[in-house]
Amino acid sequence: MLLGMLISIASLNAAQLNKEQIARLHFDGGGDWYNNPDMIPNMVQVLNRELHTDFASEEAVVTPGESRLFDFPFVIMTGHGNISFSENDARNLRSWLLRGGTLYADDDYGMDESFRREIAKVFPEKEMVELPAEHEIFHCFYELNGTPKIHKHDDKRPQTFAIYDESGRIMVLYTYETNISDGWSNAHDDPPNIRQKAFQMGTNILYYIFTKG
Repeated sequence: MLLGMLISIASLNAAQLNKEQIARLHFDGGGDWYNNPDMIPNMVQVLNRELHTDFASEEAVVTPGESRLFDFPFVIMTGHGNISFSENDARNLRSWLLRGGTLYADDDYGMDESFRREIAKVFPEKEMVELPAEHEIFHCFYELNGTPKIHKHDDKRPQTFAIYDESGRIMVLYTYETNISDGWSNAHDDPPNIRQKAFQMGTNILYYIFTKG
């Protein structure tokens, strides 16, 4: 019986390894890139249920300078503190993004200044453009009235920004003064309606990127 159980566990693990993973960016600079460890597994559970995707329940972790970045079409980064991209990091990220990758960055309060500085190393020639409430990303699966406000932060207006490639595809998506990914975590005891908005925005992001982006 024990042997049978071990074989079953090994089979389940192998099945998970064969599934596509959503990756988290492990960046340098001292910021807590690792915070809310349950956010991606929780979001994956919603995506697999609502969009009938088959993502692995465990996130992958990838650094901006490694070749393995190209194994992932979609990568999430978040945190409170400083971000630092080396010259190699910026060059590798740029190549990955131009070849079809998408980076979703969610300011968890405190990374805005360093994110804007470091993403400018990746695309010094491009500007981040704010998405209006009418943008399709807010209406492609769930109907949202623009960027939902999840956490108060400085009590400013929540905003979503994008950097586009020459074809109009979103390469970088950035949410500010909202903290969408915090709403995916169980750590904050957010009210059900706030968590629902966070999961709906996450679902719209993935749906848009993989079908329309």
